[in-house]
Amino acid sequence: MPDIFINSEETPVKKVEREIEKHPKVIHRLEGHSHSPLSAFCYFPDGVEFVAKDSKEKIVLLLRRHPVTNVPWIVISIIMLFAPGVLSSFPIIAFLPDNFQLIAIIMWYLVVVAYVFESFLDWFFSVFIVTDERIFDVDFLNLVYREISEANIDQIQDVTVTMGSVIRTVFGYGDVIIQTASEVPRIEFEAVPNPDRVAKILRELRVEEEQEKIEGRVR
Repeated sequence: MPDIFINSEETPVKKVEREIEKHPKVIHRLEGHSHSPLSAFCYFPDGVEFVAKDSKEKIVLLLRRHPVTNVPWIVISIIMLFAPGVLSSFPIIAFLPDNFQLIAIIMWYLVVVAYVFESFLDWFFSVFIVTDERIFDVDFLNLVYREISEANIDQIQDVTVTMGSVIRTVFGYGDVIIQTASEVPRIEFEAVPNPDRVAKILRELRVEEEQEKIEGRVR
């Protein structure tokens, strides 16, 4: 049986806190730690803040959908990028004056840029955050609207991992489905890297939270 069930000092959060106290720079060498702002799996990320974060709350995981999930919109963008050149062999707008044809092509490329920009923002800002107290699912829908679901760690009832395809198995990503006792009964981390490790960390954090309650250390 893992040590997490018999020694609360070896939980993910406590272990990292203890190592940082002894060697402040050791976190940069911890497994899974990443400095890249484009990483899809950040374990105890540096310099990450969000609006609802409490001052004493520690971010344990910052997750995004696996980068391979960006392939479809990237392929579509490439096709759209070269479409005018291909269609020049079949001049469907040849009836327009030259100036109008130029405007039409410029507008097309503006649409391509807008599509790429919005697709990237959707991937970059749609994040899943796990702290030592709560979990968050942030859905970036467009530039003016986002949706945030949250639940406390001690409200987690069940954690399930699904990877249901060959591509997901090969690239090592899947869904982590979290059943909670909060107002949001189900929170889903979609297509995240290392789903088994994410589920393990969530379970360990839940056990740590329960241990804190038993010992009267709840913040």
